[in-house]
Amino acid sequence: MNNKHQINNTTMKGLIILSAMVFLVSCGAGQKEGNAQLTDMKAELAKLRSERDVLSAKMTKLEADILKLDPAAAAAENAKLVQVTSVAPQNFAHYIDLQGRIATENIYYVTPRGMGGQVREIYVKQGDRVNKGKLLIKLDDAVIRQQISSLKSQLEFATDLYKRQQNLWKEGIGTEVQLLTAKNNMEGLEKQMSLLNEQLSMTNVYAEVSGVAETVNIRVGETFTGAPPAGITIVNPSTLKAVVDVPENYISKVKKGMSVMVVIPDMNKTIETKVSLVSEVINATNRSFTAECKIPTDASLKPNQIAIVKILDHEMKNSLIAPIATIQTDEKGKFVYVLANEKGKQVARKKSVVLGEVYDEKVEIKSGLAESDQLITLGFQGLYDGQLITTK
Repeated sequence: MNNKHQINNTTMKGLIILSAMVFLVSCGAGQKEGNAQLTDMKAELAKLRSERDVLSAKMTKLEADILKLDPAAAAAENAKLVQVTSVAPQNFAHYIDLQGRIATENIYYVTPRGMGGQVREIYVKQGDRVNKGKLLIKLDDAVIRQQISSLKSQLEFATDLYKRQQNLWKEGIGTEVQLLTAKNNMEGLEKQMSLLNEQLSMTNVYAEVSGVAETVNIRVGETFTGAPPAGITIVNPSTLKAVVDVPENYISKVKKGMSVMVVIPDMNKTIETKVSLVSEVINATNRSFTAECKIPTDASLKPNQIAIVKILDHEMKNSLIAPIATIQTDEKGKFVYVLANEKGKQVARKKSVVLGEVYDEKVEIKSGLAESDQLITLGFQGLYDGQLITTK
């Protein structure tokens, strides 16, 4: 019984080992088969490319032979209609386009000279033009006036007492101490009166600058301290600027003094200026830094109005430019098609190009095109090198 059980175990182990060997052999065979298939596909692709080049050469030769033997038939051949543009040197500019806003450097928040107080009268409303020194708010002054009235009678008595003591001193009556005491009492009350009068003047809130009352967020009966939002804001639009948040990746490109075009979309207005300020700190929230551009005074512009800020970061004189749509790509890189006159025919010729900056649907061509080239700008899709074309 034990021998039988031992034989069965041995048989099972042998079967497991045999199955594993078959699996490994089959995997190796599958991998070899996959490698062989990939090699065959690459070989077939290379063969097709070779055949294509041979066919293209034969077609070109046949076209030339037909042109010699039958010019009329060659002229009647179905040439593809295209549109061409002469390549000519022109100035190319690349801008960093960002959305910003109009701001003013002269925004003033009206505050009281003292601690503030309860509002009794308001003499300005939103949108009013105010001049420097205009009375804007009258604060409650009842307590101060009562103190002044009480102190006034004390001061009058102290003044009269001092004058009497002074007259007696001149006649040799009384002591110097009495005279000095009367004088000190009078002067002390005068100082208190001066302080109360100053406090009374603080209940009048005046405009410290001229401008327009942009906000008036205070009402009679409320306590006015000048702290936003309950207060008055005066804007003087005489000094305007465009402010924009520039992404951190442009930190090495945007510098003070760079040329800028500020576009106001709602007004169809463009203003040329320069970068006047670049902040030194990166905003940790949106990973950007601030750039500012001063702009001339314009009554039609409003603070916080949307502006498109175009910062000029690349400019090239007498550069060759092509529409970005005409640029195509193959395994060798970027190329375009140009019109070539060969043996009395117009054919498309493929030209490899090296690109520069891209802006506003145009691309700067570093090399590959010449001033005399006729760039195919319409109908270039599906063209092949040497294909007959027509512009009529």
